[in-house]
Amino acid sequence: MAKQEFSIPALMAEVPTEADAYLMLERLRWDGEPVCSHCGTVGRAYFLNPANGTSRKTRTGALSHRRVWKCGACRKQFSVLTGTVFHGSKIPLRTWLFVIFEMCASKNGVAAREIERKYDLTPKSAWFMLHRIREAMKREPLAGLLRGTIVADETYIGGSPKNRHRKAFEVGQTVGRGTEKTPVLSLVDTATGEVRSRVMNDVSGATLRAAIAENVAMKGSTLHTDKWGGYLHLGREFDSHITVDHGSGEYVRDGAGTNAAENFFSQLKRSIDGTHHHVSTEHLGRYLAEFDFRATTKDASDSQRMRAVVANAGARRLTFRPLTGE
Repeated sequence: MAKQEFSIPALMAEVPTEADAYLMLERLRWDGEPVCSHCGTVGRAYFLNPANGTSRKTRTGALSHRRVWKCGACRKQFSVLTGTVFHGSKIPLRTWLFVIFEMCASKNGVAAREIERKYDLTPKSAWFMLHRIREAMKREPLAGLLRGTIVADETYIGGSPKNRHRKAFEVGQTVGRGTEKTPVLSLVDTATGEVRSRVMNDVSGATLRAAIAENVAMKGSTLHTDKWGGYLHLGREFDSHITVDHGSGEYVRDGAGTNAAENFFSQLKRSIDGTHHHVSTEHLGRYLAEFDFRATTKDASDSQRMRAVVANAGARRLTFRPLTGE
């Protein structure tokens, strides 16, 4: 049976109440079999809520729609939110589902200020919420190495040094390629379209090799890069290393080039400039995970992306203090 495809109106009809939102999240995460958030046991939990399963009163007398289960193996209580990016949030679950769908459907991303206005949230709550969703968009830690034809390229994220205040020049700050910008390396698998990006301290040969070795099976793969010297020795560890010389106007040679990565950078930078305006180095990694996710799943539907985010929400709890360094 084909899985239901969602649009905003369809999602509104599917979750008219908070109780329906819990039922929907359970379907998306568990597919009919409750999974204990503490020990991982599948299908051995029993429902603790009242028989109607719609709402219950808390000890303060407030009405709660949270559906509580108890594991038959470890005897601990849990809900579909326990240990996930939703854990501990006071934002209605209906709002979470709508915002996740918007982030999955918006090619240029969604600004926290926009979510604040649309869903009547505080600025901090909207900002924190989006970062938690980005956490769920990160690729699996145990994802396998890329293999095949891999395009590697680097870029710099941040304002142009020439636009700094005049006083910055008066105190002798340097100006040049990458000055006061954050280096980013992106790897693109040309066969699957998967994109993996990471924030770099620099783009020296040793740093590039360490980052690429963590993500690519170099033996058995072909590397496409530009003429940047950091790739010179690294390329010898691949079965083949093909370079294009941008300095002489060469961008594609026999089908090889860095256009796949540069196309990704183009979308990334337009979206950061137009939607977010500024992204700090401290949080840039999560923004990269968001754009990697959408680029990798470009052939999937918005509903399929939403299901993937919800499926990855477990064991990714993100709290506010570590996020802000407080």
